[in-house]
Amino acid sequence: MLGAVSPRVLVVDDEPGVRRALERGLRAEGMQVHTASDGPSGLRAALTGTFDAVLLDIMLPGLSGYRVLERLRAAGVATPVLLVSAKDGEVDQADGLDLGADGYLVKPFSFVVLVAQLRAVLRRHTEARGEAVLTLGDLVIDPARRRVSWAGRPVRLSPRELAVLTALARRAGSVVSKDELLRAAWGDEQAASRNAVEVYVGYLRRKLDAVGAGAVLQTVRGHGYAIGARDGP
Repeated sequence: MLGAVSPRVLVVDDEPGVRRALERGLRAEGMQVHTASDGPSGLRAALTGTFDAVLLDIMLPGLSGYRVLERLRAAGVATPVLLVSAKDGEVDQADGLDLGADGYLVKPFSFVVLVAQLRAVLRRHTEARGEAVLTLGDLVIDPARRRVSWAGRPVRLSPRELAVLTALARRAGSVVSKDELLRAAWGDEQAASRNAVEVYVGYLRRKLDAVGAGAVLQTVRGHGYAIGARDGP
């Protein structure tokens, strides 16, 4: 259990069967569930900021999931969002993550994997709200505000990239294995593959490189990854 209070989850999907199945399954997992069947009603519900997480289908009538997410983040609502789509393209996933999604599930998906990802984002969000700012030389990570900077320059990261970076920063100077990063950023070793870790570390390294901080993130071949405090220019 994530705590004494049941997490409140908003499910936005235009398929009645999917909504009913998710509502029934998530309630069995001890969660409170509210549903919406189109983009505009989903956006109105999410903008209240009263939910702990949102499961958001991309193909919705009235307003796509991408636009719902975009408007949600523009309004300053930081509620974790898992995008759900029948499309399995790297560009689609990248678009969603760039807009501020915390994860991406492709239909048909395993309910076990969905619950693992959902619990992971709920846990990360809860931990981040009470976590102090992490400072490693010129690298500053503010998990609660989802902000990262290097030598005063902002580094724009997706929630998953931030989760990977934060997991490494918490153990600065130590080698963190791929399995440990899977548990920290995905919630379970079964929720994603080790290849996914490599992909996201690659994304993260490119964004750090862009501000001159690429050397901070190191690959320890055969073991994992490490991050250290190095001053910027």
